[in-house]
Amino acid sequence: MNTIHTDICVIGAGSGGLSVAAGASQMGANVVLIEKAAMGGDCLNTGCVPSKAMLASGHVAQSMREARVFGVQPNSPTIDWAAVHKHVHDVIAAIAPNDSVERFEGLGVKVIQAAAEFIDEKTVQAGDVQVCAKYFVLATGSSAFVPPIEGLDDVDYFTNENIFDNKESIDHLIVVGGGPIGIEMAQAHRRLGAKVTVMELARLLMKDDRELAQIVIDRLTDEGMKFYEGGRNLRIEKTDHGINAYCELGDENKPEKACVQGSHILIATGRRANVNGLNLEAAGVKYSPHGVEVDARLRSSNKRIFAIGDVAGPYQFTHMAAYQAGIVIRNMLFKWPAKVDYSAVPWVTYTDPELAHVGMTEADAEQAGKSVRVLRWKFEENDRAQAERRTEGMVKVVTEQNGRILGATIVGLHAGELIQPWVLAISQKMKIGAMASMIAPYPTLSEVNKRIAGSFYTEKLFSEGTKKLVRFLMRWF
Repeated sequence: MNTIHTDICVIGAGSGGLSVAAGASQMGANVVLIEKAAMGGDCLNTGCVPSKAMLASGHVAQSMREARVFGVQPNSPTIDWAAVHKHVHDVIAAIAPNDSVERFEGLGVKVIQAAAEFIDEKTVQAGDVQVCAKYFVLATGSSAFVPPIEGLDDVDYFTNENIFDNKESIDHLIVVGGGPIGIEMAQAHRRLGAKVTVMELARLLMKDDRELAQIVIDRLTDEGMKFYEGGRNLRIEKTDHGINAYCELGDENKPEKACVQGSHILIATGRRANVNGLNLEAAGVKYSPHGVEVDARLRSSNKRIFAIGDVAGPYQFTHMAAYQAGIVIRNMLFKWPAKVDYSAVPWVTYTDPELAHVGMTEADAEQAGKSVRVLRWKFEENDRAQAERRTEGMVKVVTEQNGRILGATIVGLHAGELIQPWVLAISQKMKIGAMASMIAPYPTLSEVNKRIAGSFYTEKLFSEGTKKLVRFLMRWF
């Protein structure tokens, strides 16, 4: 049995694990990276990258349908699903070298492609190699969670882990789950020619501001998608023509039964942390189905073992894994007791229009008992949005009475880009005046951020008291 002694052993070559391995190695640490599946993890292979590539195909198809408003003769696009599949996988292939074994070995990282299992608190076995390390980083990610649904085992179904392998057209896609993954894939497939019905047992886009999430749902409804929200007792049945999905809606005492007849079904009901098979008990690491228990420094119950990304939570985002990687590097390499700060975590649902958020929602602030001001600014007031004919959308900002920014939500074209100044503002505990005083180039969508910030002062600035002051100054000075 070959034994390797190293400074840091990273388990999992997704976004977080790769960030730790690359950063620590380039700073002088000896690093071993263990990955049992594809380099790049879920984000590159079955998550962020392929989903955005497929959404891009859908956007192009939709722009062809809606060209008339720009004075361009529209066309009904012909969808070649084999070509869409090729596009998606070409994008993956273009990015893959950044996450490859060759690149990381070039950075000085020892890469082992095997499953990892702890033998004791400081040793992992991977294939025929044992790795003894000063520190371990668990970055094993998460997998699609498939809940127990009656009849589901009798049908073939998609999750995000296999839907990007599909090369054939879909007649009617039933999407179970109305979160970001489900809604994004629903719109992509609708724009690529499929009928789409979304069934959500709770609320659509439940973690987002309801007012702005409804703008997304209204747009998707206009595109021909159907939604069943707040259903109960979901049941799946295989038929000669495809799949039937049944649920109950409305009053529990007098439920309304709904039946959706589809050809394919996608289960998008969330994700579950990858903790099984690691023998974490031998390492003295506490965990649950939700992931590894960590403190503010991302240390597990074994202080030499850190956890980051989806396996640690609380947010299952690629950018969160990268952020957490920086925290553990500071703890391990520089012995700096860096702690996580989740007050300014952004997220984006990449529908069209996009829905982006950071900080507190209006409901969060109310629940926290804060006295707040809520500002709203519609995209129809923005000249660039008018030029692009994309005026559906709104910015919504929550501040304290003194102007300190607590949260921002944006729905509209490029909302994922427009949210970034608010991320900075909240992370630096800035007040709304900083945003109001910046110079925004004209005509850009980014002017919506300056305009909504300026609206904080509108009532006072144009008040009767201000008018009296101006008249006095103009008369006597």
